[in-house]
Amino acid sequence: MPEGHSVHRIARQFQTNFVERICEASSPQGRFSDGAAVLTGRVMEECFAVGKHMFARFEDGFWLRVHLGIYGAWDFSGQVNSTLGQTGEYSRPSVEDSRGENSLTSIGAPRLTRVRMAEQETATAIAEQWPPEPVGAVRLRLLTADSCGDLRGPTACEVLDQAGVNKVLDRLGPDPLIVDYDEGERTFIEQVQRRRVPIGQLLMDQSVVAGIGNIYRAEMLYRANLDPYTPGNLVTTDTLKQMWADWWRLLRIGVEVGQMMTIDGLEGQAYEDALRSREDRHWVYGRAGEPCRTCETPIMLAEMQNRKLYWCPTCQK
Repeated sequence: MPEGHSVHRIARQFQTNFVERICEASSPQGRFSDGAAVLTGRVMEECFAVGKHMFARFEDGFWLRVHLGIYGAWDFSGQVNSTLGQTGEYSRPSVEDSRGENSLTSIGAPRLTRVRMAEQETATAIAEQWPPEPVGAVRLRLLTADSCGDLRGPTACEVLDQAGVNKVLDRLGPDPLIVDYDEGERTFIEQVQRRRVPIGQLLMDQSVVAGIGNIYRAEMLYRANLDPYTPGNLVTTDTLKQMWADWWRLLRIGVEVGQMMTIDGLEGQAYEDALRSREDRHWVYGRAGEPCRTCETPIMLAEMQNRKLYWCPTCQK
């Protein structure tokens, strides 16, 4: 499932290349024809993400909400700007990892390309014709004179009014890219400490904190040396402050580089390897049975609410 950094990158793609432009909307698949008919011909006025939800406001008070779920993805073609804020320590031009991901298709001026944006971002050649023929079951196509966005496989794709948007926002926990730092920290701590649910479940609860998925959950718990099964009401305030600061930083790195970089302090070849290989940029996620990078205890794998959970039983006590 795409995690929060991916959805923020998608929103920035729309903000860069679609906002203040007239959008033609269609539903090649046919499942969103009524919604597309409402949006087509209208100017997109703003686009932003909160957690795993993307919101785009169109003229006359119409909103598009998209939640990608497990299988959803946006494909962008035409004028695509993948700079999207890459200016920090993890910035690298055209980083392609061992599984073919290319998270930085271009740095600087926009280029013509096709980019898939979800948890994995892979660039392929641009189609010769414009606009390109829809590929697969495209739920929604948004098209400007220069850019095209095709949505496939979302859990949610709907047109809302302002009241509907507020209803969704009201049930979401704090997102570090949206809320004031201190306000978000306070809300996060209150939401966790009032419940006896294991912290491993609470981090995935979008009403507690927005945007964290399976990878960030495992990595943040490891970085906090916290047992995933610790009840929320037993997690100390100092630990939760540390975790909020960690999420604040990790989310920004994810948006910047397009990949979930969760190991700090890498240098030289180890640093380059981590940019290119997810096997080299995580502490515990996906490493069941392998030795912990710190203590060499085999990494454990279990299921928590039907999602894989990775942790080190020695480091996370």
